[in-house]
Amino acid sequence: MKNVIRRIIKELKEHAPFTLFGALTGMVGMVLCRDMTEPAAYRLFYILHPMHIVLSALVTASLYKNYKCKTDKGKCNLFALLFVGLSGSIVVATLSDSVIPYLGELLLRMPHAEPHIGFIEEWKIILPLAATGTIAAYFWPQTKFPHAGHVLISTWASLFHIIMAKGDTLTLGAGIAIFIFLFLAVWTPCCVSDIVYPLFFVGDKKRE
Repeated sequence: MKNVIRRIIKELKEHAPFTLFGALTGMVGMVLCRDMTEPAAYRLFYILHPMHIVLSALVTASLYKNYKCKTDKGKCNLFALLFVGLSGSIVVATLSDSVIPYLGELLLRMPHAEPHIGFIEEWKIILPLAATGTIAAYFWPQTKFPHAGHVLISTWASLFHIIMAKGDTLTLGAGIAIFIFLFLAVWTPCCVSDIVYPLFFVGDKKRE
C-alpha cells in the first residue's frame, strides 16, 4: 500500500501544474465565448466530451497495463483491462465534464443549469469510444501525452457545459468561481481516473 500511495502522490503533484494551465485556458475561453448560444455550446460539448472519453480510456487502461502486466510476468487480462478502462473513463469523465460543472451552475444559480450525461444522452457515441480507447491501450499503452491532451479537452468540455447554463450575463465573482470549479472538475476526477483508479487495481507491487 505504501508503494501505491507514493506513486499516487508523485503523479498528482506532476499533473497539478498542467491542470492549472488548463483551467486558465478555460477562463480565456469563457471570455472569448461569452456570447455563444446554448445550442452552439451544446454541439461543442458533444465534440469535446467524446474526445475526453477516448483519451481517458486510453490513459486509464494504459497505466493499468503498464503496472499490472509488467509485474505479473507480462500477463494482461483483457476483460480486466476493459473493466478498468471503461468504468474509469465513463464514470469519472461524466463527473468531470457534467456533474461537477452542474453543481457549480446550481451554486451560482445559472438560469439554464442542467446535467448533460453523455453515456445516457449520446450512448451510441460514448460507449464505443470508451471501448476503442481501452482496446488501443492493450496494443499501444500510452500515458503522458494522452493525459495532457484529455486534461485540456476536459477543461473545455466542462467550460461549454457551463456556457450552456450561464444565460446572458456573467459577473466577475461568477468568473472566479467558475475558475475554481474548472480546476476541481478536471484535476480531481481526471487524476483519480488516470492515476488513483488503475493503481488501486494494480496493488502494492513494485514496477520492474
